[in-house]
This record gives sequence, C-alpha cells and structure tokens, in this order.
Amino acid sequence: MDTPEYATEKTKMLRGEMYRAFTPGLMAARHRCKVAVHAFNNAGIVPRRRQVELWRAIIQDPRPLPPPASSPEGDEALFEHDPWVEDPIRVDYGFNVQVGAGTFINSNCTIIDTCRVVIGERCLFGPNVSLYSGVHPLDAEVRNGTAGPEYGKEIHIGDDCWLAGDVKVLAGVTIGKGSTVGAGSVVTRKKGWGAVS
Repeated sequence: MDTPEYATEKTKMLRGEMYRAFTPGLMAARHRCKVAVHAFNNAGIVPRRRQVELWRAIIQDPRPLPPPASSPEGDEALFEHDPWVEDPIRVDYGFNVQVGAGTFINSNCTIIDTCRVVIGERCLFGPNVSLYSGVHPLDAEVRNGTAGPEYGKEIHIGDDCWLAGDVKVLAGVTIGKGSTVGAGSVVTRKKGWGAVS
C-alpha cells in the first residue's frame, strides 16, 4: 500500500477532493479492513477483551490492550469505556473512524469512511444506522463507474446523541451534542441541539 499513488490518492480522499477509489493502494486498504471486519463479524460469542481487540483492528487503533485482570469480571471492567459495537458491522477503511468512550453501536451499522467519521462519547445507535461520508459526481459521464472519481465530506456526531433505528447520515453532516434523531430519518444537513426527525 505504501506507494506514491496510494499516498496521493489517500491524501486527496482525506481532503475531500476528487480521488480514484479503484487504485491498487486504496483497494488494498479496503481489503485489509474487509478482512478485519470479517474477523469481527464471525468471532461469535467472545469475551469483551477479544471484542475490543477485534474492533481496534478494524479502526487500526495502535494502543496495546491492558494486561489481563485477575478475574473475568475485573478484565471486563478494564474495557468499560471502550465503545460497544455489535456485529455485524460494515466499514470501508476503518482508519477514518473515531468512536468515543461509552458509545453503543447496534447491529447492522454501515460506516462509509471515505473521510473522517467522528462519533462522540456516550452515543447510542439503533440497528441499521448508516453513515455515508462518500459522494459520487452527479454527472454520469464524470461518474463513469469504477473508472471515475469520487470524493467525500466528514461526518461529526457530538457527544450524548441518540440515532434511532434505520437512520441515514449523509456526507458533510454535523449532528450537535445531545441530539436525538428519530427512527428512519435521513439527515442531509447540519443539525443542532435537540430532537431531529
């Protein structure tokens, strides 16, 4: 992955500029994430330590896990502030995802992390929440399938937000601290405090 082409396209992607997703380096980055997501989704019922380890592999969190505690309950307590993520999940790259302490992400979440996707602390996601930071050109000739460019915009979700089931958040959206987003909502623009539907 560490080629000039990869560095160039990744830099453009992270800046929200037009870039080519179907280049070898970015395809390899997505494949790495797909392998990590597959391991997470197929781990079965595992101890909390293993779940956190598998999640950190998806998002490429380099922090080492703490040494095991002397009891299973004590070991679980070591990870009480790590996000709780239910399987299955779908993530594109992983390295653009940041999830705050005490956040719960329910099953069938999709995160298209073309650009940064930042989820605050103590957030609650219902099932089937989707965060789409990627965007394709509207002009079909420019779009041009896998040969064409795409781009993205960051998504930011503040602390203490609740996104109910089947919520879709589109590229460039910021959801303010403490907001509630009603089930089935499609959030297309910046939302402040309070309830969103």
